[in-house]
Amino acid sequence: MKLFLSLLFVCPAGLLLAQNLPPKNATPVPQPTVTMMADDLGSRPPVVPPDKVILTVGDLKITAKQFDQVIDTLVPENYRSVAHTTGRKQMADNLVRMIVLSQEAQKRKLDETPSYKTQVQFQNINILASMAFEQINKETKPPEADLRKYYDDHKNDYEQVHARHILIRMQGSPLPVKPGQKDLTDAEALAKAQDLRKKIQDGGDFAAFAIQESDDTGSGSKGGDLGTFHHGQMVPSFEQAAFALKPGELSEPVKTQFGYHLIKVEGKDVKSFEDAREEIAKQLQPQQTQKAIDTLKNGAAVVYDPDYFTVDKK
Repeated sequence: MKLFLSLLFVCPAGLLLAQNLPPKNATPVPQPTVTMMADDLGSRPPVVPPDKVILTVGDLKITAKQFDQVIDTLVPENYRSVAHTTGRKQMADNLVRMIVLSQEAQKRKLDETPSYKTQVQFQNINILASMAFEQINKETKPPEADLRKYYDDHKNDYEQVHARHILIRMQGSPLPVKPGQKDLTDAEALAKAQDLRKKIQDGGDFAAFAIQESDDTGSGSKGGDLGTFHHGQMVPSFEQAAFALKPGELSEPVKTQFGYHLIKVEGKDVKSFEDAREEIAKQLQPQQTQKAIDTLKNGAAVVYDPDYFTVDKK
C-alpha cells in the first residue's frame, strides 16, 4: 500500500515513465500477420544475469535488476506488466528522458536549491514510511478473540440459502408482460399465486410449474432455481421470507415490486468460523495495522503550531 505522500513524490516520476506505455488492456494496433510459434517470443523479456548492464546513459549504468526495480517502484501498477514485456523499449526511452533531465538539472545546479533538498528529504521519508508500513502490515495479526467476536457479531453474513421461486407478475411491475399474456391486476396475480401454491402442496412439481408459469424467465427456464445467495443480495421482503423457511418448505405468496413470489428453500447452511477465519482476518487486517501506526504516532513527540493550524482542529 502506498502512503499519501507517494502522491506528492513517487507518482510524478511514475507518470513520466509510463506516459507512453499503452494500458494493459488497450486495443492493440493492427499489425501484419506473421507466422510464429505458439508463444510470442517478443513479449517475453530475455533471460539475462541480474547484474548485466542493459542501459547506459553517460556515466550512469543500469543493470537488469535495477531496471526491474525501477518499474516495480515507480511505474503505476496497471502499467507494470506492459513495462516488463512488450513495453520494455518504451520504458527504457522514458527512463532515458528522465535521466537526461536529471543530469541537466545537476548541470544547472538545481540539486543545490532549497526546493530540491526539501523534496529529497520528504521523498526519503515517504520511501522509508512505505517500507515500514509493509513490514508492520506483515507482522501484525488480528487477535483470535477479535476474529471470533467479528464472526459472532456478523454470523448472518455467513448464512446462505439455496432456493427456487415462481414469480407471478402484476400491473406496475418493471418486468414486461409475456407475449400473449394478460397484464394481471394485483388481486389476479395474488389469486394465481395462491392457486399454484395449492397445486404444489397437492403434489405438483415446483420446477415444472416454474418453467410453465414463472414470469422470471431467467430462473424459470431452470425450474425457478436461483442458486445460493447470502443476506443483502435479494430485495428485503424476499430475503426475509427465504431465510425464515426451512429446507423443503414452501412460502406463502411474497409480494415485491416485481409481483408475487412462491419460494421453496432447497438448503441452508452457515459457513463455520474455521472456514471464515482467513476471510475475516483479511477484513480486520487494515484496522490492526492502523492501530499499530496510531500507537507509533501517539508515542511520538509531535507539536502543532497553534496559530498555523487554527482552522484544522484535528
